[in-house]
Amino acid sequence: MQALGFHYLIELHGCAREKLLDAPFLENLFQKAVKESGATEVGRVFHNFSPEGVSGVILISESHFSIHTWPEHHYAAVDLFTCSTTVDIQLIYKHLIQALEAKTHSIIEIKRGQKIPSEK
Repeated sequence: MQALGFHYLIELHGCAREKLLDAPFLENLFQKAVKESGATEVGRVFHNFSPEGVSGVILISESHFSIHTWPEHHYAAVDLFTCSTTVDIQLIYKHLIQALEAKTHSIIEIKRGQKIPSEK
């Protein structure tokens, strides 16, 4: 069955705490990743929480990329969702793992909107 989109859930553990606190750093990191992956940015919002943590999303014409950080746990949750088969997801997550200095990570791929044959 063909999927309408692909959703990647990425767990990053053991990340550099100072990078998970820095909304401008994360925004630049994601903006660069979007550009290098071949996706097309249409908008973005990154927000620092008090006392700590960042949530950010870049809306792309192909869907969205988002991050939520828990610096106190050295953890980031990343969602990469695209309806394009040409966006280079591997490039993005490898770049994020390296830039955030993640010690361990896991990636789950979910096929979204798979067409289910109708019953007759």
